[in-house]
This record gives sequence, C-alpha cells and structure tokens, in this order.
Amino acid sequence: MTMSNRFALHGLLLMALSPLAHAELPPLLDRELFFGNPQLSSGQLSPDGKMITFLKPYDGIMNVWIKEFDQPFEAARPLTDSQRPLYGYGWTEDGKYILYVKDQDGDENMNLFAVDPSVAVAAGELPPSRNLTPLEEVTAQLVHTSQRDPDLLWVGLNDRDKAWHDLYRLRISTGELTLEYENLDRITSYDFDWDDKLRLLYRTDEQGTTTILRIDGDQLEPIYETLVTESASVVGWSADNSKMYLVSNRGELDLLTLFLMDPVSGDKTLVESDPEQRVDFGSLRLDRNTRQVISTSYTDDRNRTYWQNKAWEANYKFLENRFPGREIAFQSSTLDYSKFLISVSGDRYASEAWFFDAKTRELIFQYTPRPELKEVEAYLAPMEPVRYASSDGLEISGYLTTPVGMPAERLPLVVLVHGGPKGPRDYWGYDPLVQFLANRGYAVLQPNFRASGGYGKAFLNAGDLQWGRLMQDDITWGVKHLIASGVADPQRVCIMGGSYGGYATLAGLAFTPDLYACGVDIVGPSNIFTLLDSIPAYWEAGRAFLYGMVGDPSTEEGRELIRQASPLFSAEAINRPLLIIQGANDPRVKKAEADQIVIALRDRGHAVSYLLADDEGHGFAKPVNRMAMYAEVERFLAEQLGGRYQGEMPEEVARRLEELRVDIESVTYMPADQAVVSERLPEGQLQLQEGSEEWEVTLSVQGQTIPMKTTRTYAKAGDGWLITDTSSGPLGDMSDSGSYTADLSPVSRLIKQGGQTIEVVHGPEQLEVKVGGQTLQLPVSGALLCDGPARDAIIASWPIEAIDALVISMLDPASMKVGRHRISADGTEKLHGRDYLKLSMANVDDSGQRVTLWLDSEKRRVDRV
Repeated sequence: MTMSNRFALHGLLLMALSPLAHAELPPLLDRELFFGNPQLSSGQLSPDGKMITFLKPYDGIMNVWIKEFDQPFEAARPLTDSQRPLYGYGWTEDGKYILYVKDQDGDENMNLFAVDPSVAVAAGELPPSRNLTPLEEVTAQLVHTSQRDPDLLWVGLNDRDKAWHDLYRLRISTGELTLEYENLDRITSYDFDWDDKLRLLYRTDEQGTTTILRIDGDQLEPIYETLVTESASVVGWSADNSKMYLVSNRGELDLLTLFLMDPVSGDKTLVESDPEQRVDFGSLRLDRNTRQVISTSYTDDRNRTYWQNKAWEANYKFLENRFPGREIAFQSSTLDYSKFLISVSGDRYASEAWFFDAKTRELIFQYTPRPELKEVEAYLAPMEPVRYASSDGLEISGYLTTPVGMPAERLPLVVLVHGGPKGPRDYWGYDPLVQFLANRGYAVLQPNFRASGGYGKAFLNAGDLQWGRLMQDDITWGVKHLIASGVADPQRVCIMGGSYGGYATLAGLAFTPDLYACGVDIVGPSNIFTLLDSIPAYWEAGRAFLYGMVGDPSTEEGRELIRQASPLFSAEAINRPLLIIQGANDPRVKKAEADQIVIALRDRGHAVSYLLADDEGHGFAKPVNRMAMYAEVERFLAEQLGGRYQGEMPEEVARRLEELRVDIESVTYMPADQAVVSERLPEGQLQLQEGSEEWEVTLSVQGQTIPMKTTRTYAKAGDGWLITDTSSGPLGDMSDSGSYTADLSPVSRLIKQGGQTIEVVHGPEQLEVKVGGQTLQLPVSGALLCDGPARDAIIASWPIEAIDALVISMLDPASMKVGRHRISADGTEKLHGRDYLKLSMANVDDSGQRVTLWLDSEKRRVDRV
C-alpha cells in the first residue's frame, strides 16, 4: 500500500464515525506529519561552503549532523547527542566550531556548548562537546561574535547576580572566560561595532525608562532615552563605525522607523519607514564584507522586502519566479555570499531547502524536512488575511483558515491565540497546528489582538491594563464576526492557546462563558498575582513593563485591576470543559498557575483535565511529549466540537500520555501567604558517629555528565559537631563545612569553590553572610534548616509524622535569599530492592525549585540512590 493510499483509507474509516462525514473531506492525515520530528531541518552551509550541517533525530531528539556538500545526506554523521532539543546552533566565523545552546528539562537555564567537527573519532562515536559556560542556574546569553578573531566571542552570564548579566570575553579554543564588564548599573544589553569595540550599553531604571549609553573612555554618556511605552534599538553600524542605525518610535512616532544617528553629536537622519505606512520597520540586512545596506523588510499580511543592492534583488526576483506564491528566505550563506541555502515555504506547502549559486543561478534541491507531507500538499488549507472591528471600533488583523473540502458555513471553530502578549504576533505561512486543526474539520482564527507586535506603538500600548478587557474583546469580536458572517457555528467554538494564549483561554471561559464550548490552556497563567511574584530574576529590568501591562500590585488600584483580570477569581463562572497542559519546570508560568485553577474548578465540580510533563518547561519540546499532548487535544476537541479524531497512536506515545495525565484529586497548592514557617524543627533521634564515608555521584549540567567523588567527615567539636563534605572532579575541588550544636542546630557554614568563599554565621534572628568582600544581614524567623552537609542526617532523624507539610526557612547560597520550603511525604517507592519514603522539598515562593529525597525508614537515613 502506498503512503497516499494509507492516508486515504485511514481517513475513510474515521469519517464514517464523524458528524462531518457528509462533507467531502480530505483523508485524515497522521498527526505525526505535523508534530513528529522532521527528517531534516535547519540546514547551514559552512563558511567556505564545503560542508553542510543540519538537525536530524538522534535517539529521538533533533541533534546536529554534518556532511560534505557533495556527499548524500545518508552519509552524514552526528556531532551532538543532546537528550534535550537545542535552542539553536551555528558555525563560528572560521568554520572551526559548531556552537549550540540548550537548557535542562525546559528550565531555561541556558549553557553554551562548542564541538569541533574536525576531531577524529572512532566509528559510532561522537566528537566531544565542551560546555563553555559550565555553571548551574545561569541563563547564558551570546552577545557578540568576532569577525576579526573567530576564536573570540562575548557572552552575558548572570552567575554573580541572577537579575543582571555581566559581560565576559570568551576564547572558544580554551574556554577561558574574562570579565569585560561587571554589571552593577542595571545594564540590559551590550552593543559592539564592526571592529569588536564595545560602543553602547542599554540601562533600564525602575520606572522602565531605557537609556542608551555611549562608552567614552571611562565615562558613560547618555545619548538616547525612551519611556517604558516606547522602544529603541541599534541594529547596525555604518561602514566606518561613525554612525549607528537606530530603530525607534520615540515621541510622536507611531511606527518603528529606521534612522542613521551620530552617537557623539546625537544628530540623526531618516533612512526609512514603511512606504505603505501600515506596519513597523522590520529588519535591516547589511553586507558583512562591504558593510553596506542590502535590504530592508516589513511584515504586513505578508512579508515585503525593499532592495538596495541590485545583484541581491535580481537573484531574489529570479527565485520568486522559480517558486511563485511562496516565500523565499536566505537561510545560510558562505562568507562571500556566493553560495546560499535557501528555504522555500508557503501556507499550503511543505517547506524545501535548496542550494543556490548566486553567480551561476544554479539551483540544487537539498531536502524537504517532511517529505511525507509533500505527498499530501493538495490537502493543506489556505491561510487568508482577515480584518474586523473590535468592541471599541479598533481594527484587528488576523488570519482565517478553513478546511479543504467543506463550505465555509457554520463550521466548528478553534480560536488560536498567540503568546506574548506584547510584541509577538501571528504570521502568514505554513503552521503545523493550524493545518492539523483544519484537517480535522475545524476553521481556525488567529487574531492579532491589541498588544500584538508590528502594528505601531499605539496599537501595542492599547493593550496596557486591558488583560481580560479590551484585549479579550479583540478575540471575542473576532468570534462574533465569524458567527455573523456564517462561517462559525455558534454552538461549536473552542478557545485555545499557549502562554498569554493560555491566559486568554481561561479569561474567555471565565468572562464570556456562553461564547465557548470548551477551552485548551497550554502553560497559561490563572492568577496574575502569583505570576508576578514568580517572574525569573533575570526579568527584573522588565518589571515596570509588566506592571504597565497588568497593573502595579503595590497599589490598591493595581491590585483591583489584577484581581478582576485573573481568571482564578472568576472560576465559578467557568462552566465548560477545560483541558490544561503544563510543564513542571516552566520558569515563566510556573506549575502553581495550573494547580490553582485545577483546584478551583475541581472543588466546584467543573470539568477539568490536566496534563503535566516533568521534563518540560514553557511548552512541550520533546517529540514524544508533543505527540502525546496533541493526541489528547485532538481527542478533547472531537468530544466537544465533533471534529475528526485519529484514535490510534504509537505505543510510546500512548504510554507517555498516560504518564502525563494528572489525577486532579491529588493536586495540592499552598498559597505563599498561608505558608507559615514552623516555630522550630521537629525533635529527632540523632545517631552520629565520628568517622568518614565516601560516595561517587554524577552531576548533569545542561546535559553534560560530570563525575564527582565526595567524602563526608563527622568530627566532634566540643559539645557539637563539625561535618564537612569535600568533592573533587573536572569542575575543581569544593568543600562545604558546617558547625552544629549537639542537637545539630546550625552555628556556621563555610563553602569554598573555584576560589570563592561564602561564610554564613547563624544568629537567633538573622544570618550574616560574607561573600565577595560584602557582608549581608538576612533576617530569619522560625525553624531554620541549614542546607549543608548535615541536612540529610537532620531530616532522617525526624519522626515521619512530623515531616509532612512542614515549612522551614533555608538559605539558598546561589541567590543569597532565605526562602520558605515545604517538606512533604509523597508516598513510598521501591529502589534497589528496598522501600523508600519519597520526600519533596519545594520552595513556596518559587515552585520551580524542588528537591527530591529518598528516606530509608528502616535505617533512618537519607540514601544517595
């Protein structure tokens, strides 16, 4: 049976069971075509054009592979074996290294890695990857790469202060990191010119005002300032580095506009704004060799490009004629722009990658990421621009996709709301989720509601303080528009989205409960109060920006706005089925956001289902999780709206889906204001003896395994104890020593690692912390547990009945904050043939911080299992 026939037969079998079977629908396309791994993707030419790298599955995860240009793709060899999808990769300027970025299980703690593709390895082995930023709980930022010395780049690291990134110079070949700028000034960005000279800093104050600062010797000179409701950024430099290309909408400007500005005199000249005066300035392409402008571009309903370079323009028009109706992107090129990898895509087309010789105009097909999708392009649905007026008359743009083979009349509708909200928007082109939904028989509306990016400053700021209000109206009136025009069936409308789109889903069900038949919330916030309380530390510069969007929780007016806009406080109004999908490690919208609304609906007897992935963050990136999620979404929509459903799925996906399901009766949540620290620690039966013990551990830092050997010594110190952990490994030596009283109450702690020393002295009402030449006084109250070498012994000594729901204070040496931690017993597990009590220690103020311990009840010790 051919693949096309398999699709057709599969579709006929399921159509007979569907209320849509009367229509001449296309075959039901396998969901793996949309959400499974592509065969190949993200191709890049090496700087000399002799090699091609691309992403291809390795043990089920998209990793970097390489081949010589003239070799077939089947001859490629893998370069990386990450168990987590990468956030991006690229060649260094000299083609010596591949750099890539990844996190651990979706926590967005990013590290930068390098791999040398020229290293000779035995058959079946991979060249070693080096973690260039081998630090835990940092979000490394790649700031600048050098053209003059390809072994150099600059990175931002927030290891010293989680809220702010210091600037480091990094030598790739050795991994040497050199501090370039210690960020004590609320710096949010750094800008280099063509010659690798640090020219500009961006500083954002507590009110959200951003100032661009020119570096003048040892001085910082302010040269341009924008309010929190405005924006400005430098996107390049003139050929002689004397002027900068500035994109700004300051003052009377509504649309982002391109200027050329002298950073010394402040003089600026207009370069370009949208010739059609519809959308913001989009992007500037500069020639890395001549340093001249190649083109500018804008994103309206479709992309528009304005060419300044005639040779590039001629080549682009040649490609447009070769691929009519589709969009062309110069995906990768050699250093001299003589050879390109181009991508060709469109709303109803499986994308393709082609090699293009700019001199001869030779085109050589390279690959289709999803060749099976290519076979069924005839069944893909067109995406059409749509416009309508919101409740206050504001024009809203968006896209409407209707199923192939059905008249656009009284269709079940899925309103697909994008995330953000301030800045992102939906675009024309192939969208796997949209095409998947259309193939199942649904019309899909993608509204670019107010606060979506690209439509000017007034449109962007029109969403301020309008969460759940006019922003929600922009979505509601889109549904009303399609109902009034006869496209949508008013009884079969679902709202669905991720991040802000998840919030809009909850808001839609809570504030317009009669409009929707159901909702699908993917990592959406339910309580804006807790959302603001838990924002990542490195978002500190954007706090005023966030308050400007939703309200200031420190004011009575702001608190009332937030309460009214938070769906959690209107949960009683939600009366339609809801599917909630959440990543346990999400640092933006934490698990608590899902837990709260699940509990509120469960306790009111409302229909709610819950999927939770323990290895995901802000969205599902792993293929098996993604496939399981959309299988459940498809089933849910079929039940609620009557669309088609592909019942079967691979065994691995079915098994993972069952693992993701959460028994809503088991969901618990302790609000921060109810987490009262216990007055004292439980009394335990301590069984310590002088001596030492050793064990080996393997740390996993951003997917890189690091073996460590640890020795713990117990020594009497007067009436008390001195307990010391000493570790050694590739990251160097570390010691953590704690001084305790006879009952193991903490007296002091000394941590030494990498030349840094942290000393903690415990007092009755405060901790004195000495680090980096500074002394911090941190207030504490109630039960204080030292997160040091004795922690395990102390917990193991407690009576089991005293452990559950215990709240204690504990210092986090990484953040230098005293946090409240809830310790709870989560049942028993059999490990290595023994029964262990599984304990969790969760930070009440940051649900993303959680430690799991296994207590051997018989031996009364926490084992390292």
